Amino acid sequence: METDLTLADGRTLRVYDTGSGDPVFWHHGTPQIGAVPAPLLALPGIRWLSYDRPGYGGSTADPGRTIGSAAADAAFVADSLGVSRFSVLGHSGGANHALACAALLPERVVHCVTVGALAPFKADGLDWWAGMVAPEELRASVAGRDALAEVLAAALFDENSFTAADHAAVSGAWSDLGRNSDLATANGLDGMIDDDLAYVMPWGFAASDVRCPTLLLHGVEDRVIPLSHAEWLARHLPAATLRPSSSDGHISALDRILDVVEFLHG
Repeated sequence: METDLTLADGRTLRVYDTGSGDPVFWHHGTPQIGAVPAPLLALPGIRWLSYDRPGYGGSTADPGRTIGSAAADAAFVADSLGVSRFSVLGHSGGANHALACAALLPERVVHCVTVGALAPFKADGLDWWAGMVAPEELRASVAGRDALAEVLAAALFDENSFTAADHAAVSGAWSDLGRNSDLATANGLDGMIDDDLAYVMPWGFAASDVRCPTLLLHGVEDRVIPLSHAEWLARHLPAATLRPSSSDGHISALDRILDVVEFLHG
């Protein structure tokens, strides 16, 4: 099911509700829409809930939103669908929005799984930029909205950011990501801009606030968000387990979700 919900502030959220079983919120990466990729839909016994983050697809932009803002939006969606408790799963920037729900909705989130998550900007003891092959987009975010918009308008993508395994994943099992990326930016770049700005601002919660059982999946060869970010999170989340995968990059690491589906069922 795909539907539009109207929030109290007048914004619209494009919402997806697919499958049956244990409810799991999918938090998409940047730039994507909330439509759940086919490999996840094939997993049995899961009711997938998701939405286009503000500014993407059918959802109204919300300038100035933080990563923590995702918790209120997710709670609204869950309430509207009659879901009280759920697990969360996020990839790339969506992983941090999943962490926001775990931190700020502690009575509702059962388990959290992240794939390729970022550590907080200016995290103590972490060289945040080290290992990023193409950090220009995020560096422009630090400079502000105008500088970021200029970089994004150039629409440049460094193919070296993806490993051979990533390229194979995008052209194969995870090809939905390419289609979803096109749909995400069809009406402009607001969602992508607001995502990127949020990544380099305070999250609206601390990593230590994520107290539910959390599984951090991360490719050792990730060139977009280096493994060091997940290692930092593993040291600072009270109930986290880091599971690195030696042959994976940023996209191919999504395959590891298929190995831990029992964790999502809780």
